[in-house]
Amino acid sequence: MNTAELLKKLTSAVGVSGAEDNIVNVLTDLLQEYGEVTVDSLNNVYCTFGEGYHFLLDAHTDEIGLIVKGITDDGFIKVASVGGVDKRMLLASEVSIWGEKEVRGVISTLPPHLQKDNEKKAVEIEDISIDVGMTKEEAEQYISAGNRVTFRRNFEELISTRISASALDDRSGVAAIILALEELKDVNAKITAQFSTQEEVGHKGSIVGPFGRNVDEAIAFDVSFAYTPSCKKSDCGELGKGPMIGISPIIDKNISEGLIRVAEKNNIPYQKEVMGGGHTGTNADTMSVTEKGIKTGLISIPEKYMHSPIEIVDTVDVENTAKLIAAYIKERAGEINA
Repeated sequence: MNTAELLKKLTSAVGVSGAEDNIVNVLTDLLQEYGEVTVDSLNNVYCTFGEGYHFLLDAHTDEIGLIVKGITDDGFIKVASVGGVDKRMLLASEVSIWGEKEVRGVISTLPPHLQKDNEKKAVEIEDISIDVGMTKEEAEQYISAGNRVTFRRNFEELISTRISASALDDRSGVAAIILALEELKDVNAKITAQFSTQEEVGHKGSIVGPFGRNVDEAIAFDVSFAYTPSCKKSDCGELGKGPMIGISPIIDKNISEGLIRVAEKNNIPYQKEVMGGGHTGTNADTMSVTEKGIKTGLISIPEKYMHSPIEIVDTVDVENTAKLIAAYIKERAGEINA
């Protein structure tokens, strides 16, 4: 399948943090042709093949969403957040509740004619209600506390090579790794592709994922901010300009420089993402301090409108991310085995 088709398949799968079973099932099917596929107790999915110097490639499978807390006497669904949900976009959103079956609903909103001045602001998540058009008794047949809620799935191919979909954070990183595996089947090294869970609620999957695997280098794949008119250009990359190579005090300097060198050598477009402080907000933060410490790099795919139902990426950036990591691993493996 081409990149857009792969992203459509990946973003169609539901995987709110802590309930990633659907995307786990999709991945275990997709990865069979590449290597040995295993799933651990946190629902991390691994695909391992080859021998020698060990590279671990990580992208997280989970997405932000909501979790059902209860059903009111008049049939409305009360929820709490899972991950960094932007409360400004909640009112009037279309959602799906994943219980005994998919139940579609809308987040209720008060018409502007009836609003008081103090109500014309972002609502707190604890105050919202989902209208599923049912009585309490009817809703209880399909919905129960703990069910996950997502924004309505969408996948739109925009002009040229850009797409808009929910859950591109971080299914685009997942897609980049899968595309890279095609190029790495015969590399003289050991590869573990790690598709980790619960990143949006504290990087849980990546904390335990590398344990006991004797990893020599790890690279995290995620999304980062693409420029829009409301952003500072210095904080952003640009769609279509290539993967963003992370540079940070907590990222291995040699890996960052190696990725840049390989990109330039192979004419792969890239952007630098410089981050100060002691964290990147990605799984690179946790993997770098696993066990005795792992040399860790970070590659991000530029994305507009992160943590919204209309995230946008350019498939060319996803493909160039795959090309970059494949070229980097082939060169590193050649150096190590020389």
